[in-house]
Formats: sequence, C-alpha cells, structure tokens
Amino acid sequence: MPTQRRLTVLRAIVEDYVATREPVGSKTLAERHGLNVSSATIRNDMAALEEEGLITAPHTSAGRIPTDRGYRLFVDRLSEIKPLSAAERGAIRTLLEGVDDIDDVMSRSVRLLSQLTHQAALIQYPVSSSASVRSVDVVGLSESVVLLVLVTSAGSVSQRTVHLTGARSAERERPDWELARQALRAAVLDLPLSLAAVRAREAAAQPPVRGTEWLPPLALALGELCESFSTSKIALSGTANLARATEDFASSITPVLEAFEEQVVLMKLLAEMSTDEKDVEVRIGRENDGALRETAVVLSHYGVPSAQDGALGVIGPTRMDYSTSMSAVRAVARYVTRILNSHE
Repeated sequence: MPTQRRLTVLRAIVEDYVATREPVGSKTLAERHGLNVSSATIRNDMAALEEEGLITAPHTSAGRIPTDRGYRLFVDRLSEIKPLSAAERGAIRTLLEGVDDIDDVMSRSVRLLSQLTHQAALIQYPVSSSASVRSVDVVGLSESVVLLVLVTSAGSVSQRTVHLTGARSAERERPDWELARQALRAAVLDLPLSLAAVRAREAAAQPPVRGTEWLPPLALALGELCESFSTSKIALSGTANLARATEDFASSITPVLEAFEEQVVLMKLLAEMSTDEKDVEVRIGRENDGALRETAVVLSHYGVPSAQDGALGVIGPTRMDYSTSMSAVRAVARYVTRILNSHE
C-alpha cells in the first residue's frame, strides 16, 4: 500500500490528467500542488507508484498517467464526494419537480445527468410489481385504426396504435369505440398488471360475437401493454459525449457505441451491479466485461415501493471526473426516488 504522500501524488496525477489529458511530470506536480517536497522526491514516489502498477508512462515522455488500478485506488480513497453547486441543485429541482408522467421523469433525468457529467447517461425504468390498471382508453382514429392508452396506478402511461385490418367489412357496422372501451375496462380495470395481461390475452382468445370483431386484436394489444411494464427498459442520453472522447479509448470506441445501440450489454451490466453503503458503485476498465472494458461506469439505484428498484448512471472513458460524476449520479437518483414516491 502506498504511503500517504504517495497517495497524495497519485491523487494529483489523476486530477491533472483528467483535467488536461496530458501525461503529468514531477515538475508539474511540484509547481501546481504545493507538495512541499523536491521534484527528485516526487520522481521517486512516481517510480514507486509505477512499480505498484498504479501509474504508467504512455510513451517516452517523462510524464505519467493513471492505470485502471490507479483510478480504482483513487476512487476508493476519495474522502468525500464533491457536492453539487447551488446552481446544479437548482437545475435538478427546476427540471424534475412537478413532472407526473413516468416517461417524462425518465427522459428528463437521463438528459440532466448527461449534461451535469458530460458523459453518456442511462436510466433503467422501474419494473412494476404491484401496480394495477388505473385506466384504459380507446380513441378511434379511423374506422380501422385505434389508439389504445393504458395508465397504471403508479402513473405510468403506455399507448399503442392498433390497425384492425380485416376486422370490418361492408356487412359489418362501424366499430363502437365506447363499447370497446367498456369491454376492455371490464376485463382488466383495477387488476394487478400481471393478472391484467392474462385476462386480456384470454379475452383475445375468445371467438368474437358478431359486431365485436375488433375485440381480439385490441385485447391482444392491451395484454402486450400490460406485460411491457414487467419488462425493464432503458433510456439513454449523451451518446455523442462518448463519440467526442474517441482519443480516450486505446483500441476502438465502436464496441462501446454498439453496446449502447443494442442495450443487451447495458441490461446485463445493470443486473450485475449492486450499490454499496455509499449508494454509488463505480466500475473501472477491466472490472467491466466485453465491450465496456475501456470504460468507467458510475451507477446508483432509486427506489419505488410498488416496483423493483431502477438504476441510473453514467458511462465514459476511465479518464473521468469521478467525484463530480458520483455526486451527480447520487443526487439525481435521490430526486428521482422522491418524485416517483410522491406519486405512489
């Protein structure tokens, strides 16, 4: 384990490299950080840090940069997470408070997190566990196209356009959308979402009576909407921040961008990571698998009583401002928890 002075040198190297993206030399450290020791002593400390695998020389330059192990030790030794400024806290309150729709909360939160950290941000929707069907609405857009809207007791809203191709012929009457609304509500209203999905699919499987040929496709679509709330999904923002950090990736950024596009890797990551007692978890470099092995991930969870915990966080290069990212992730997670719980 490095001595306290060498830990101070490591911290200074991390901070300078994150700020400048330039390898850090002993002279620079002596001038900028007031370490009260000579450049020769700092060089000796740097040599010891390099021997322990905490810093490395990227080329023949006298400067050094942190390794994944160096970043990890730096994060583990952070004595405090830098608090957000009053302006940043105000921006969170302004953007998130007073928002009712779950999709709006998710999209605003992930955009805000990306703006605060200048990283790519992601947020996992909460998976409803005890929420029920609050409302079902049917809006006829034409004689064969209908908008189906589902609202849950947790305030989540989902909708789908359904094309009733073949459900009407010249001999059949124009669909009665009020009758459709009543039939679907009778099947699922106030039921838990999992049971509502079953009942809707049962209704879809029943042979329709004359004049209700529209019911099976509408009931099938309603069942799929109910089921969608038991399947986690992710909202993303700030992918362009990754694209601008191409030079921070030793090999290629393409696998990282593909992981964001396909989302399977992200879902696996969120399933594996669990927050510690500080409410924020950080994975650095090779602590991540596959496509994310050159990234740093900062993640926190938010809690909703009627759902499994959701997660949010940022992904970027290992040359990340960890203190700011951890602070922003934790703060936004707490605001999201407060907002969603206020609607329970």
